[in-house]
Amino acid sequence: MILSTHLRTIGLAASAAFLLTTAAQAAEVHVMISGGMTAAFKSLVPEFERRSGHKVAIAYGPSMGTTTNAIPVRLERGEPADVLIMVGYALSDLTTKGKVTPDSRADLANSPIGVAVKSGTPHPDISNAEAVKRMLIAAKTIAYSDSASGVYVSTEMFDRLGIKDEMKGKARMIPATPVGEIVAQGEAEIGFQQISELKPVKGIDIVGPLPAGLQKITVFSAGIAKAAKEPEAGKALIKFLQSPDARHVIAESGLDPIVRRAPN
Repeated sequence: MILSTHLRTIGLAASAAFLLTTAAQAAEVHVMISGGMTAAFKSLVPEFERRSGHKVAIAYGPSMGTTTNAIPVRLERGEPADVLIMVGYALSDLTTKGKVTPDSRADLANSPIGVAVKSGTPHPDISNAEAVKRMLIAAKTIAYSDSASGVYVSTEMFDRLGIKDEMKGKARMIPATPVGEIVAQGEAEIGFQQISELKPVKGIDIVGPLPAGLQKITVFSAGIAKAAKEPEAGKALIKFLQSPDARHVIAESGLDPIVRRAPN
């Protein structure tokens, strides 16, 4: 696997004095994470654990919505969380509601929306907005996620293209399940989701990102939960995710890492 291969080649000498070593005691860090960052995060966790001595417990779920696994729903149930990694504006909403420590937010990556079809089927033209419109009108079935990308597709993009009425009955939101799996199973001709969430799915082809005129970039961010029991270990994890070593892996997963500006 490309991500794990890259991790084996990370130059540890340059990071031997990495600030993760400031953690005085090993801790179990509880992380709630949404789909867009999942592939990169799963590849990075073993290296973080090795360097820091901490252990990471992961709970997966969408950044928003009312499904059982949605991060806001998990928090309302009182599930343990030290670090939240999710869509930036959803994290801001949780901060406003008192669920996230103010000023703990760190923006990690930008995530573009991609278009997927079942492997072996023709790749439609998505070079511009008019081409995407033709593709959607011709398609019999369309799937989009229940998180940030799907909210944009269903509430903004269809309307911008002037085809909102035409999409009724053939475009549907997919809760909890990766959209790519629905496309791979032949249950939808066209799928929309963040590229980083499409890449791990077998049986699909990623046609490409939406064209510039239609693209909606989602920011994935991390923050410390207000009820965190291990906030210092959580801060160490976030700092690791912002490190140059982690950025390489994040980029390979289909995301565009956000580089922290050095203080003046």
